[in-house]
Amino acid sequence: MVKLFREMKISSRVSAFWLCLMALFAVVGHWIPLPDPREFDIDASAVGPFSPGHLLGTDAGGYDLLSNIVNGARTSLLISIVSVGLGGFIGSVLGILAAYRRGRLDYIINTTFNIMLSIPNLVLGLALVAVLANNADPAIPVNPNRRMFVIIVSLTIVIIPILGRIARGATLTWSNREFVVAARSMGMKDLNIVLRHIVPNVLPAIYAVGFLAVGVVIVAEGALSLLGVGIVDGLSWGAMIARVAGEFEYAPQSMYVPVLVLALTVIACNQIGDFLRGRLDVREGKI
Repeated sequence: MVKLFREMKISSRVSAFWLCLMALFAVVGHWIPLPDPREFDIDASAVGPFSPGHLLGTDAGGYDLLSNIVNGARTSLLISIVSVGLGGFIGSVLGILAAYRRGRLDYIINTTFNIMLSIPNLVLGLALVAVLANNADPAIPVNPNRRMFVIIVSLTIVIIPILGRIARGATLTWSNREFVVAARSMGMKDLNIVLRHIVPNVLPAIYAVGFLAVGVVIVAEGALSLLGVGIVDGLSWGAMIARVAGEFEYAPQSMYVPVLVLALTVIACNQIGDFLRGRLDVREGKI
């Protein structure tokens, strides 16, 4: 890990630090002595940054922005990491299976990936959430846990073909290497070949694109919130942006603080993903 950190450029190190900070907020944010994110301060409505008791200011409703950012990190990162983790696992299994077995199975899985990728990510996620997460009777309030579960499932479905195609392409490359051909000729079982020779060499590509996918999911969750089908309780970065969409004129900090945090997190994910992809290119070039 130390060697990996030393290989990073300054921009990648800053990105890694930022992601670690956001992860720290997500894990221990509820223990940090900050105002309750759901309680408003009527005497400090729409105050600017560095105000007494409100480091980043408040929105027009008097809600502390720093507290909402810290507590919103838990929801935003949970959704993105779980979605990318599940989508990456399912997509990788399908992609490796398709590329290694070839034939009709590869055709079916690859065609399914292509069909899913032909649908815009936001449209697919919006359709799934709108259908599965809302009640038939508008008078019945939406269950927040149900909404979050459906959002995670929807974004997982979006991620499956993205990382599945990466896994398939990497498997097609590595399955023709000399050591894999030699293992087959020696009678090694297919499962052992995949686990011992294919998976360890495919994982770096999955990790690299996985960081990029985390950024995609964070943006998608924010977009779903802006469209009114996001997190119900408002404790996510996207929900913050949706809640204060009409407050920019008299409380601009309520908009640019969550937007800036979300943008920096996405940029950091992209930076780390590019760094890992660069290391992967160098590694494959030496083989």
